[in-house]
Amino acid sequence: MSLQSGISIPTLSFKSLCKSLVFLSVFITLSSCNVVKRVKTGEHLITKNTILVDDKVNQNERINNIILQRTNLGMDGFLSFPLKLHVYNLARPNIDSIIEANILSDSTKVKRRTALLSEKQFDRSIESKRNFNAWLKRTGEAPTILDEEKTIKTVTNLRKYYYSKGWFNNEVNYEIVRDSNKRAQVTYKITKKEPYILDAIQPIISTPAIEALYPKFKKATLLKKGEQYDEQNFENERERINSYLRNAGFYYFGQDYIRFVTDTIDTNHKINTELIISDRVIRGDDSTSTEPFKVYKIKEVNIFTDDNFDNRFKAISDTTRFKNYNLYSKNKLKFRPKALTDAVFINEGDTYSDLARSRTSRYLNDLQMFRYPSIDYVPNEVDTTLTANIYLAPRKKYQLSFDLDVSQSNIQTIGFSVTPGLKIRNVFRGAETLEISGIAAIGASKDGAQSENTFFDINEFGGNIRLVIPRLFTPFNTDSIIPKYMAPSTAINLSATSQQNIGLDKQTLSSLLSYNWYPSSTVTNTLELFNIQYVKNLNTDNYFGVYTNSYRRLNSIAQSIGYITTNDNLSIPNQANQFINDVLNGNTSLSSNDDDFLTVNNIEERKERLTENNLIFSTSFDYKKDKRANLFDNDFSIFKWRIELAGNLLSNLAEVFGTPKNNDGNYEVFGVTFSQYFKSEIDYIKYFDLGRKNVLAFRSYAGIAIPYGNSNSVPFAESFFGGGPNDNRAWTAYNLGPGSSNTTNEFNEANFKIHLSAEQRFSLFGNLRGAFFVDAGNIWNVLDNVEEDAATFNSLNSLKDIAVGSGFGLRYDFDFFVLRFDVGFKTYDPSQRIGNRWFRNYNFRNAVYNIGINYPF
Repeated sequence: MSLQSGISIPTLSFKSLCKSLVFLSVFITLSSCNVVKRVKTGEHLITKNTILVDDKVNQNERINNIILQRTNLGMDGFLSFPLKLHVYNLARPNIDSIIEANILSDSTKVKRRTALLSEKQFDRSIESKRNFNAWLKRTGEAPTILDEEKTIKTVTNLRKYYYSKGWFNNEVNYEIVRDSNKRAQVTYKITKKEPYILDAIQPIISTPAIEALYPKFKKATLLKKGEQYDEQNFENERERINSYLRNAGFYYFGQDYIRFVTDTIDTNHKINTELIISDRVIRGDDSTSTEPFKVYKIKEVNIFTDDNFDNRFKAISDTTRFKNYNLYSKNKLKFRPKALTDAVFINEGDTYSDLARSRTSRYLNDLQMFRYPSIDYVPNEVDTTLTANIYLAPRKKYQLSFDLDVSQSNIQTIGFSVTPGLKIRNVFRGAETLEISGIAAIGASKDGAQSENTFFDINEFGGNIRLVIPRLFTPFNTDSIIPKYMAPSTAINLSATSQQNIGLDKQTLSSLLSYNWYPSSTVTNTLELFNIQYVKNLNTDNYFGVYTNSYRRLNSIAQSIGYITTNDNLSIPNQANQFINDVLNGNTSLSSNDDDFLTVNNIEERKERLTENNLIFSTSFDYKKDKRANLFDNDFSIFKWRIELAGNLLSNLAEVFGTPKNNDGNYEVFGVTFSQYFKSEIDYIKYFDLGRKNVLAFRSYAGIAIPYGNSNSVPFAESFFGGGPNDNRAWTAYNLGPGSSNTTNEFNEANFKIHLSAEQRFSLFGNLRGAFFVDAGNIWNVLDNVEEDAATFNSLNSLKDIAVGSGFGLRYDFDFFVLRFDVGFKTYDPSQRIGNRWFRNYNFRNAVYNIGINYPF
């Protein structure tokens, strides 16, 4: 949601700006005197920590995090204003003594207040003072008081860190500068000296079977001769070897059996390493023995299909053998055997593998058919085999949902909608999921509420059916191209909606056949093989009732040339359409060279485009690489790429069957001209974790849709727009561009877009966050039927029309979502004349206030 400000605040002049800066400087100076308010005599507040590595300041966050006593949040940040410390300083350290001295010790005051408030209210007022004081302490941050013992511990930790990175002979010292104002600055001075380098690596492996594999698994070693010692590489190497061997059948193997012994005596800063892999240790009640590790194979795989709490005492009544899998059920088996065995990567006769186990667990969870699937292995020591038992507890077959919503918008005073839904699991016994949902909405339009029409004159009805199949639904086998460990699935979707008294009263039919698979843990691929959309506009006569800005311009031109009197208005739709025809046919005083003639022509072209029915038959492919480890990871990147082709199949079929073209030279299907275009989008997001809940985030986006063949423009639904809470926040949605045009259209869109964003996010206090941002970008028309020079991208020179917005925002983190409020200012406005674009409307009066859910990117 994006709201244009209605607040009237004067534009900031240079003089008032200077006054504001002077006031801000005085405020910061006075505030800095207050930071030591709760620092006792003889104590010192740490105001700055500096790490010098070989006499150079080190800003690396990982190294700075080693410091045990960090400065208060904001002390060394923007404006050096520690907000949380100031909040903490507002609290009274001895609140009980103050209450006792100022209130409770004065019996007269107590009697007067209890008489006024009652004894219970008086007690509550006292308790509220204590609670508010405690809240200030919880919300704020206590001053970081210098503790030299912790400084010494930090020195020790810094030595350990640089030792772990190969500088075994490093030296770390510290220096503390205290002043008379209870402040202190700490400087840590590190001298790394010469690093140690890895040299020979000698394996000492007790188990012959593992020793035989060493030439294979050493090829990918992380410990390479000539590289500098890094302790983390040794830990990673242990994990790598452990993973390799456990995937090679060594069921009892673990990292504890891997050790590294290093030698640096008289080696001239070289490190000789011994890789020691011990035999298996078997601990009994009274004794311990060792033996070589053995390779285990899968003897059999048992799948218990209905293992839940309710039937825990029931005996197995249904047994099925399918493709070397044993399926056991206490009730009748509800799944086709293949649906379950396709989700299992543990195969009879295979060597034991951790990877097969994790893939099976992930696939079963992705089916969303079972609650907490579990996998257990039972060793058979006689023949070194394993029995794999998979326990499944099916979820309920039917799940109902029901959502009720009350809304208000610029076209209705009030609206109600209900969205019922039904989810059916295992609908065809192949672990498929069928979802059926509908929507029914009614509302009172603002026009209808003021007339004799029915009060609830707006309505929308629709339905959606979605079937998800946990495999690729194709007539041929695709296992060699997309193996089942990529968790492939098929989605088939059918939907229909119908609107009345909403815009142009659209009727929409759509269908989709798509395939989804995961080549790796970070990559997602989606192929929409068939995406068919049909949009029919039932009430095109209401065009000028919806796009009122176009109507006002048209009406103004008609009045200015005397087509109607200044007191009259063109009727909708008859007179408005007739006036357009008269202008374009030369029946008015306007000629084709007049600006008003061109304006009327543009209005007609836009009207024809937005009122035409659309048929889109497209195929698309989406690639997404998301390196985010989890929700708490703030140092990652996301790359998305999408390519789409529409209309090619229909165009080729029309040519093959000799379908005649219409008067405009285009093919039609069922009386509707189908769209033909190429579309591609690239989106890249990068987060940098700066530590202490400070994040620097970037986004770059580019998209283009080129019509060809059967189309000279792309459908409105496939075009791009600028502005809004998730785009350039200094403009409202659809209000930016195209290019440098100064249009007043309600919905500005084009077929080429560039967008860039940078945002600095930081913590204020508690769950409240702040942000400063800069957004840049615009939309243009390119290679379509729009000829207006200001709106088209003609060359790289058009990049001068990139709009820039900047601003600040507040965000409150509710854990499960973030409520966001951003204020955007027009910093560079391409719709203004050249030379007057920078900071032209940079004020609160022309700011855009955005309310959004979660972060913009």
